[in-house]
Amino acid sequence: MAGLRILLILVAFLLLGHQTNAKNEAPCQRSKWNNGFNTFVKRHIRSGTPNSVDNNEWENYIKNNGGCDRPTQSFLHPDELEKVKAVCTNKGGKVYKENLCISKQPFSFITVRSEPGTCGIKKITKETKHLILACEVLENQCLPVHFEGNSNSLKPSNNARGCQDPEERGHAPSLKMTWLWLLSVLLLIFYGY
Repeated sequence: MAGLRILLILVAFLLLGHQTNAKNEAPCQRSKWNNGFNTFVKRHIRSGTPNSVDNNEWENYIKNNGGCDRPTQSFLHPDELEKVKAVCTNKGGKVYKENLCISKQPFSFITVRSEPGTCGIKKITKETKHLILACEVLENQCLPVHFEGNSNSLKPSNNARGCQDPEERGHAPSLKMTWLWLLSVLLLIFYGY
C-alpha cells in the first residue's frame, strides 16, 4: 500500500514537471521567459541590416553582428517594429495554432541561409509572406517572442479568432490548474484509501 502511494506521488510530480516546462498552449499567455521579446528584436529587427541580397554584404554583417551559429535567419526592417508587434493583437493577427499567431497582412523580409559556424552565405532571399510569430505576455503586453518559418506561404484563416481575443485570453491550461489537479490527486492518495 505504501509502495503504491509513493508510485502515485512520483507519477504526479513527473506529470507536473512535464507540464511546467512546456511552451504556452495559446497566444498571449504569461511568458515563462522574461527576455523573449528583446531576443526576438535582437535577432529579427536589427538596425543596419543590408538592403541588398549581396552575399559579401550579408556575410560581413553577420560576422560583425553575431549570428554565425544560426543557419537560417530572417530580418525585418526596423521601421516595421510596431506593425510586427501588432501581429500579437486582434488588429494585426489571428491565431494560427498553439501560441502562434499569423499576420493578417504579408510582410517583406530577407532570409539568409548560411553554413553553420562559418558565416559562409549559402542563399539570400527577399520574401513577402504572412508572419507566424509566437506571442506571449510580458509586462502586461502581448509581444512576439519567436519567428516561426512559413515555408508553405500560409495565410490566416477567415474563421480564426483574433490573436489577443479578450474572450479567450487566459483560458489555456495553466500552472494553476496543474497545482489544483496535483492537490486533488494527493488528497485522494492520502485520504481516499
